[in-house]
Amino acid sequence: MSATGRPEREHRSAQREGTPVNTALAGGAPHAALLAALASSARATLVMVAGARGSTPREPGAAMVVTADTLVGTIGGGRLEHEASRLAREALAAEAGTSIVRFPLAASLGQCCGGVATLAFATFDAADREWIATVDATLAAGVPVAVLHALVPGRGRRLVVTADTVTGTLGDTAIDAAALVLARRHLAVGDPAGARVAIERLGDVEVLVHLPGTARFAVLLFGNGHVGRALAQVLGALPAGVRWIDERAADFPAATPANVEVIATDVPEAELRDAPAGAAVVVATHSHALDFELVAAALARTDWSYLGMIGSRSKRAQLARRLAERGLPPAAIERVTCPIGALPNLPRGKHPGTIAVAVAAEILACRESARLEHFPVSTMEARQ
Repeated sequence: MSATGRPEREHRSAQREGTPVNTALAGGAPHAALLAALASSARATLVMVAGARGSTPREPGAAMVVTADTLVGTIGGGRLEHEASRLAREALAAEAGTSIVRFPLAASLGQCCGGVATLAFATFDAADREWIATVDATLAAGVPVAVLHALVPGRGRRLVVTADTVTGTLGDTAIDAAALVLARRHLAVGDPAGARVAIERLGDVEVLVHLPGTARFAVLLFGNGHVGRALAQVLGALPAGVRWIDERAADFPAATPANVEVIATDVPEAELRDAPAGAAVVVATHSHALDFELVAAALARTDWSYLGMIGSRSKRAQLARRLAERGLPPAAIERVTCPIGALPNLPRGKHPGTIAVAVAAEILACRESARLEHFPVSTMEARQ
């Protein structure tokens, strides 16, 4: 216990009742949702956008998990999702393996998008839980993985590949060998943040190559005031893993989004030391002094994707003076975004919701800018 009588560190995750319908998959990776579905249903079908040409509702890699009476995730809604859900439930009954269906959106579904969406359908049961759990744990550890599905009728054949391991089979040793080379070539491209999908031919067999994103991008959100509360809700709709940190345990709401973990602690700076590289940091506490301390501590590292502090230009000037007094170079302040949510073309306003939307957009813009700098066009994107 601390001197205030509060626990020094308390973790609390959201509790959800029932199965969500049409909600975002955690981190955009479907394996955790598949495990949850198979815990309560005998079978589940993964529906994934395997290709997109022209204007389509969602990008390759977008997915949903369908059981007889639930649906988690989305491939964009509308007629496409309605028809895909119907086919997914037919697959449950038929015990189909992995298959591909191409939808010309205007011609077959009457959608004004006008593009062509290629969907993959893969049906799983309890016998698949072990390898799905392995993939989920691998992604949670930040290790890129490729899952290759043979596009053949009947029970699914698949190969699970990382840089160092391979398990499973596509049904033929020669095809397995070629698939392993193919998978590692795709893994070597890098850019693991977002899901990638390709359809390749190996001999007489078509193979769906799926590289799920390595779980969620990390966000450290300091402060559970009005802006922190709004931002936690907005981030709840994104493929982010959020650690929401404040010493005021009683001020956290009773319910939070599923991807938001509450951390009540009297030593918030410890979270900065333990955070993964590439995390985004948002400092918006109830105390200017604490804000300054947290930003100064964050500047001990140079691997954040985003470091923002709530405040005005005058608060930024105060921060610059305090950093200079501590001997930090003038360039240090340039690594801090303050005011936050102030990039051009973002919504402006003082309503907490408006600020939250702008900050979330700013974090995404910084991540996308960094991604494009290193990976202008990925191999899979070029093939779509």
